[in-house]
Amino acid sequence: MEAKDLDRAREFCETVTAALEQNRCEENREAMEKYMKNHFSFFGIKSQERKRIVAPIMKEFQGIDEEERLKAAVLLFQKPERECQYAALAFLEKGVKKAPEQAIETYKQLLQTKSWWDTVDPLASNLCGMYFLRYPDKLTPYTEAWRTSDHMWVRRSSLLHQLKYKEKTDEELFFSTIDTLKSEKEFFIEKAIGWALREYSKTNAAAVVRYLEMTDVRPLSRREGLKWLKNKHPELLSS
Repeated sequence: MEAKDLDRAREFCETVTAALEQNRCEENREAMEKYMKNHFSFFGIKSQERKRIVAPIMKEFQGIDEEERLKAAVLLFQKPERECQYAALAFLEKGVKKAPEQAIETYKQLLQTKSWWDTVDPLASNLCGMYFLRYPDKLTPYTEAWRTSDHMWVRRSSLLHQLKYKEKTDEELFFSTIDTLKSEKEFFIEKAIGWALREYSKTNAAAVVRYLEMTDVRPLSRREGLKWLKNKHPELLSS
């Protein structure tokens, strides 16, 4: 990346950080940090207020090059306050339809940076999900590679790439990814399997029911996976 590109990315990062700092709210900070189990520092800015603060800055930088956008996100992920990471994800989503081919490597880097569900899940289902619709030939190789990663949050991501695909879901890849991870005794993997199954049951209930009848998954995954069907279509489930 050229120096001017880095300067533009750094300018965005520092402008966002300064604006958030100016709106720090100690009254909210402690509760927000407690909710996230004290994994991260916060400015104490709630979601709607954060969006209001960041929106005009994103508009100011709307013509930024996509490489600069990716670099700006990386810089924001290096900041200690969690609102900076949320701003980075919002900025990336603004450019997701123009994401360059190499964006997936930045997404993976961010998945492994300050990892927790609140950043991993939008990275996986929104950014990676949209990326693979843009570059469909990459869905299978990346999902297959990530589901055997040493990094738990990358494995969780592999379960969520197709979360919003509905009829576009590659069913064979979807179920084979669950097969790869279904025996893990890791809460965030078990929960992601159940979430993925539940969402796909809204598109193809019969496939999910058939899969769970034939496959031994962890109790939490099964319970979460059948939750929507039990409420909406209990007749599809055997007693």
